[in-house]
Amino acid sequence: MSNIDDVKDHFTNLQNRICAELETLDGKAVFARDAWDRPGGGGGESRVMSDGRVFEQAGVGFSHVFGDELPPSATKSRPELAGKAFQAAGISLVLHPRNPYVPTTHANFRFFTAGERKPVWWFGGGFDLTPYYPFHDDVVHWHTVAKSVCDPFGEDLYPRYKAWCDEYFFLKHRNESRGVGGLFFDDVNELGFDRSFEFVRAAGDSFLPAYKPIVEKRVTHRYGDRQREFQQYRRGRYVEFNLLYDRGTLFGLQSGGRTESILMSLPPTVRWAYNWAPEPGSPEEALYTDYLRARDWLGDAED
Repeated sequence: MSNIDDVKDHFTNLQNRICAELETLDGKAVFARDAWDRPGGGGGESRVMSDGRVFEQAGVGFSHVFGDELPPSATKSRPELAGKAFQAAGISLVLHPRNPYVPTTHANFRFFTAGERKPVWWFGGGFDLTPYYPFHDDVVHWHTVAKSVCDPFGEDLYPRYKAWCDEYFFLKHRNESRGVGGLFFDDVNELGFDRSFEFVRAAGDSFLPAYKPIVEKRVTHRYGDRQREFQQYRRGRYVEFNLLYDRGTLFGLQSGGRTESILMSLPPTVRWAYNWAPEPGSPEEALYTDYLRARDWLGDAED
């Protein structure tokens, strides 16, 4: 049997812990809290930290919504659930650092249950890293933590969920990866509720140990206008992905969620440049040639 109350309690606790640690890490800004209600059922709390020492903008949101009919984005691969009542609980976060040498990152963890007489339930989520000026050691650390989450639950999980992440966070219209990946999983229920929930808790608890050491190493790295402009250009890819492909964004909009909370993941400043290409041999080109492609980060030697 699934228990959405236990899941909600965990997600709200995780939101509290992550926000507290991010405030300490930033050392300047604090999260503003904004509770909201969904007219169709449910609500949540959005927390946004702006203009910090480390984070130009950081959003960490919790939601619990329910309704009489699952939206199309949730039934695309499950047509048998169309028209079913549902509940969904989740936490989602996107962190946009100020320094271009600190990667942007995203994480979300969610739980769905659909139907009433014989409800169907599943977990989903993951985390991924989007660097602008990447460091090989940082990417290896990120994936080492990701693998350590998966291994106790099955040695096949990390390669499976890593590949799924590489496939999911891919901008088809640009023919390029959004970043260096991580984990992406959906339809998690084959282990049973208790064990599946344990995996999702482990994934959520591992997010900050994966990300904080990278921030602490890179936050004092010197940068100038060139690096800042490239960061804003690459942020444009983030916007494109979220508005064109992201399932969470589509689910939130299709289910009548709160638009401000759904779109708080977008970066505060961004730029596009027509037909731009990096200079040959530049650090910007290295991002494209060495990092924005699927790689076995734990097996490849540094290029």
